[in-house]
Amino acid sequence: MIKAGKRDRAAVVDILANAFDDNRSVNYIVRQDAGRRQRIKALMAYAFDRCMLSGEVFITEEGRGCALVLFPDLKKSTMRSVLLDLKLVLRAIGSNVFKVLKREAALKKTQVVAPLYYLWFIGVHREVQGRGTGSRLLNELKQRADELGRVVCLETSTIKNIPWYEKHGFRVYNELNLGYPLYFMKWEKDASARVDDV
Repeated sequence: MIKAGKRDRAAVVDILANAFDDNRSVNYIVRQDAGRRQRIKALMAYAFDRCMLSGEVFITEEGRGCALVLFPDLKKSTMRSVLLDLKLVLRAIGSNVFKVLKREAALKKTQVVAPLYYLWFIGVHREVQGRGTGSRLLNELKQRADELGRVVCLETSTIKNIPWYEKHGFRVYNELNLGYPLYFMKWEKDASARVDDV
């Protein structure tokens, strides 16, 4: 994996918007109307920009997979971040803003209290799913988190993904019901071994 730059923004947004098109958690956030797909792209663009400010963005060497990582403890309120938040409300969330704020407050209460390597989004092109691209990327992210002394945390609403994460040493540590189940998962080096075969 390589660190992404601004030049990779469109590619990352495209990969994630396609990978998360039918994701329950993403569709809970974005306004559901004729512009839904564009709203998902706006959400992914926002996440990319936030991670460039307070985290890391990675793309695979062949450009078929990517990950957005946030360091919540380094997230600061700046003029740029406020403008990004406003743009997110206008372009993606719309009237769902209070529902989203309530969701974010619930997430913060449920997350692990530790220096986090928050895996906000990880995705690969649909045509290469199941060929090991995601597994290689996830293993490299775990190695990076370990180097930084951070705990990898994520949420998933996709039940079929839980065994995949568990195969990579993650465990479910909490669950939240938002009208759909949201599973909180974490990985710490002591609790897992490297997996390359998925």
